[in-house]
Amino acid sequence: MWRNSNGAHAILSPSSSNQWIHCPPSIRLSEKYEEEISPYALEGTAAHRLGEYKIKSLLGQKAKDPTKDLVYYNQEMEDLMEGYASYVMEVVSSYERPAVFVEERLDLSEYVKDSFGTADCIVVGGKDLHVIDLKYGQGVLVESKENTQLMLYGLGALTLFDGIYDVEKVIVHIYQPRRNNISTYEIGTKDLYQWGESIREIANLAYKGEGDFACGDWCRFCKAKNKCRKRAEENLNTAQEEFTLPPELTDDEIEEILPKLDNLEDWVKDIKAYALERAMKGHKWKDLKLVEGRSNRKYRDEDEVIKKVKELGFNPYEEKLLGITAMTKLLGKKVFDENIGDLLVKPKGKLTLVCLDDKREEVVIENVKEEFGGINYAK
Repeated sequence: MWRNSNGAHAILSPSSSNQWIHCPPSIRLSEKYEEEISPYALEGTAAHRLGEYKIKSLLGQKAKDPTKDLVYYNQEMEDLMEGYASYVMEVVSSYERPAVFVEERLDLSEYVKDSFGTADCIVVGGKDLHVIDLKYGQGVLVESKENTQLMLYGLGALTLFDGIYDVEKVIVHIYQPRRNNISTYEIGTKDLYQWGESIREIANLAYKGEGDFACGDWCRFCKAKNKCRKRAEENLNTAQEEFTLPPELTDDEIEEILPKLDNLEDWVKDIKAYALERAMKGHKWKDLKLVEGRSNRKYRDEDEVIKKVKELGFNPYEEKLLGITAMTKLLGKKVFDENIGDLLVKPKGKLTLVCLDDKREEVVIENVKEEFGGINYAK
């Protein structure tokens, strides 16, 4: 949940909007589960602080360098936040006299009760309003198209600025450097206002913990996902489909089942992780027990091993070409690009089936054998 400067909670936060819009009662159901702050979230917070400093510095605003206080600071974060700040300045420089707001607090309560959030960067120029959002995580690719979090930020920004600036279009940006993902989505102010009106009733249901439970990709970040009965029912129903031998299933049946399997696999992993965590905290399952898994031998003291092997007259190391990231760090990005850039090649990715709304270009079957070397069915 989002907290304001006084520590108050935003029940319906913009970041969880994809969840509460699709599954309104899940937010209140999640309240009984303790919120755990992961190292990835702390790392992301550190990156945002550094990014804020760099943007403000480029804008000539007074800002304190936070690097010495950042536990997760490293050279990668430094380089990526330089890129983020440069991207923001590219947007800023495209207007003659833009207004720029960094880490701007937004009140969303006009559309969602008691809701608020903080936009990473807002740029107002001409008749455009830009909402730029930094995503430092690399686990989940985040899209800007119809992104409910950023659309809510857009509404909050319009509430602040539409009476001052003649805004006709809102452009939302996702900047996700560790996934090489930069995407934008444009929406007219009229359409954005209409969308805001369309979610009022859903937001009211979510605030009261009412409405229907529904499962989908929004379950990923739900704190109640491990014990949600609706999710269990839907995945068990999928598992109970007539999974007979493939020759006995029609293509239509297979096509109906395939999109459900990812959610089923995620649910199975979540249930296993939950059961293991409970056992490690002392819970006794009736027909289950904790055991040690298989492990491999490892050196107790690597320095001592190196010393002994050298004494025996052998080389304890194997020579291996540095990976692209390590080589770039060794040479420096400019030297690497100038000397090694032409020696890089990007192989074709492994073929996979996805739903039609996936943004990647469809592979033409005639090109499969020539470009991809045939089809490998092994995982």
